[in-house]
Amino acid sequence: MGAANAREQSRTANRAGIGAFIGSTIEWFDFYIYGTASALVFDKVFFPELDGAIGTLVAFATFWVGFLARPIGGVIFGHIGDRLGRKKTLVITLLLMGISTTLIGVLPGYAQIGVWAPILLVTIRMVQGIGLGGEWGGSVLIASEHAPKGKSILYGAFAQQGSPVGNTLSTVSFLAISQLPDEAFLGWGWRVPFLASALLVLVGLFIRMRVTESPAMANLIERKKVAKLPVWEVVRSHPALLALGIGACTIGLSATYFKSTFALSWATSHLSFDKSSFLTIILVANITQIIVQPFGAVIATKMRSWSRAVTVMLLPEVVLLPLMFVLIGTENYGLAMFGVAIATIPHCLYYAALAGMLASRFPAHVRYTGISLCYQMCGTLLGGTTPIVGQFLLNLSGSITAVIAYAIFQVVLTLGCMLLLLRRPNYDERAGADQAPRAEAVPA
Repeated sequence: MGAANAREQSRTANRAGIGAFIGSTIEWFDFYIYGTASALVFDKVFFPELDGAIGTLVAFATFWVGFLARPIGGVIFGHIGDRLGRKKTLVITLLLMGISTTLIGVLPGYAQIGVWAPILLVTIRMVQGIGLGGEWGGSVLIASEHAPKGKSILYGAFAQQGSPVGNTLSTVSFLAISQLPDEAFLGWGWRVPFLASALLVLVGLFIRMRVTESPAMANLIERKKVAKLPVWEVVRSHPALLALGIGACTIGLSATYFKSTFALSWATSHLSFDKSSFLTIILVANITQIIVQPFGAVIATKMRSWSRAVTVMLLPEVVLLPLMFVLIGTENYGLAMFGVAIATIPHCLYYAALAGMLASRFPAHVRYTGISLCYQMCGTLLGGTTPIVGQFLLNLSGSITAVIAYAIFQVVLTLGCMLLLLRRPNYDERAGADQAPRAEAVPA
């Protein structure tokens, strides 16, 4: 009977992990196609009155609006997820993202409806940001809270894997349509990935409806121990966790936008790369991330010290991220591809372990809200501003050196905050909300 029960628990955990991965992939696909479109087409379709670098900067600003809205989604859906359950919340966020992304695909441009085009674009982008703001925390928890004991980081990495896969699908879709003549690409081609979201959402809904509620949340609901106002409890009782969590998420979020948004724009507008060649470079980096990223969760699980694991993962990025920009600057296709791919390895290893480490620092009854606020506020303040700040520094200085310095700062900030975060109490992911936190098995 015990063996049968263990097998059933294992199947349930695997189903939760796969559901988190597929749903997260669809959500991130929706979010990333906007970033790619903002680098390649939105300045021409929605902001044709603004020329050159200024138009690109404004297009990146609309990209950031999605990040501005993400903490709102984190608060709204964190509240729902911590009170009513992870599963219900994830169904709502998937629908919200899918509908808003599809609407962008049918949105008329500036030539058709004038100033209403960018206004509607920004409005829909905010709705999209709210949806993703609630998605990430729920995906991480539905997987990690189902995990067998000692494997929460490995199962949390299922949700994390959705980001590079979603980014890869986004890049592949734009790489395919970039083969169209410019007139067709600007006229209707860029809309195809947004419209495809409608079909992907149906697949995601079918899978998510089959996932059961996480044991930790089901236990809280049964015992009536859910938080009354999760966001207030996080801000009041865990302000240091919140601040450190925001910093600890930085390079895990921003590195992707250094590559797939800022560098894409820089390489195709200031350097000699065309759209297809640099999208191919990004595609190779995304595939590298898909292959390498799961090993980050394995490293964090196998090493005695999470602090040592984080240091091993992130320190090489201090060298490799600047090297990426230098090699892109050579305008040599092979060197640029190598630089972008190798710079992907450190931050993707770290990203795999980030979710489980962050979740372990919040008690179960406010965990959805806590990790969502950390991740989404980081996205607003540091991740989503990466293309804007990068483009601003490039416009201001005329040199990529200032952008490189900013990238190094973000790596150092991430490492410092995570090392401090790991000194905080480690809550048992399967314990009730009223149980005292355990000391971390291996002190930082």
